[in-house]
Amino acid sequence: MDGALLEAFRHNSWATRQLLAFCRELSEEQLAATATGTYGSIRATFNHLVVSDGRYLRRLAGGAPAWVDRRDDAELGELAARAEEAEQLWERLLSEPVDAERVVVVDDGALEVRAGVLVAQALHHGNAHREQICAILISQGVEPPDTQPWKYAWATGRMWERTAAR
Repeated sequence: MDGALLEAFRHNSWATRQLLAFCRELSEEQLAATATGTYGSIRATFNHLVVSDGRYLRRLAGGAPAWVDRRDDAELGELAARAEEAEQLWERLLSEPVDAERVVVVDDGALEVRAGVLVAQALHHGNAHREQICAILISQGVEPPDTQPWKYAWATGRMWERTAAR
């Protein structure tokens, strides 16, 4: 698989884990908060984000963890474990070529879509819902962590200061 796409998914997983870790310090009242234009509460949005990530994996890889089909409202610690498992599955899936033109069945068999579009949706979905969680935090006067790719690059050694002109 293209290394740039794998890097994008590594950032996606890292950003979700960073935000989950940050939100584990919030009160139950804060986790239950919502804001106009968001999916729901912080907890509900994380549940939706993580489970959806697993469902994208199932559609692309043909298999997924059992928690993908649970209808539970998992605590953030459990969601962090699920997100880590999904990260490992994405890593495994994307370490091999993915045929972007392969047809994938979605929406309980009602629709078909190209695998490349599903990959793009998985990345977009994570970004959109993390931003919604950040909007809820900001509306409560809480400064969310920086989960941009630049921060990921610094945190993972993928970016550094230039030492000298070459």
